[in-house]
Amino acid sequence: MAVQAVPTKGNLMNTKKSLALARNGYELLDRKRNILVREMMTLIDHANAIQAQIDGAYEEAYTALQIANITNGFCEDISNAVPIENGLQLDSRSVMGVEIPILTMEETETTTYLHYGTRTTNSAVDKAYILFNRVKTLTVELAEIENSVYRLADAIKKTQKRANALKNIMIPRFEETVKFITDALDEKDREEFSRLKVIKRKKLRESETE
Repeated sequence: MAVQAVPTKGNLMNTKKSLALARNGYELLDRKRNILVREMMTLIDHANAIQAQIDGAYEEAYTALQIANITNGFCEDISNAVPIENGLQLDSRSVMGVEIPILTMEETETTTYLHYGTRTTNSAVDKAYILFNRVKTLTVELAEIENSVYRLADAIKKTQKRANALKNIMIPRFEETVKFITDALDEKDREEFSRLKVIKRKKLRESETE
C-alpha cells in the first residue's frame, strides 16, 4: 500500500503530471522494446542462414585440406607461410541507444596474394586456401551477428524490466494517489457545500424572525 499524499489541489496536479510522464515513459519503453525485438529477430534469421552456410563451408574446406594433404603432403609448413590476419575493422551503429558492432574485413595480402610457392604445391592447396578464406569471412560475419543479438537481448531484458516497473508499480501507485486525492477533495467540497447550506438556512431563519 503506497503512502498517500496530502489531499491538496497542488499535490493532485503534481501527481497527475507524474502519472502522465509514467504512462508516456511506458509507451516509449514498449516501443523501444518492440523495435529491439524486431531487430533481434531479423538478426537471428540472418544468423541461422549464415550458420547453415558456415557449416557447409567448414566441411568443404576440411575436405579440400584432406585432399591437399594427400596429394601434396602435409601442408603445415605451407600454412605457416600465411601471415596472421590483421585486416579486421571494428565499427558500430546505434539501434535505440544500443551499440551494435560492425565488423568488416579489409582486402589485404592475406586474401589477395598466395604466400606459398606454386612450384611446390598443386591446385588442391589453392582450393583449400580459398575455401578457408571464405570460412574466415563467414566466421567474422557470424561473430558480428551473434554479438549483436547478445547485446540486443540484454537491452530488451533491461527495457522490459523498466517497462514492467512502470506498468505494474509506478502507474498503479500514481493512479491510486490521484483517486485518493480526488475523492478526498470531492468529500471536502461536499462538506463545504453542506456547511454553506446550513449557514444559509440559519441566516434565512434569522432574517425571518427579525
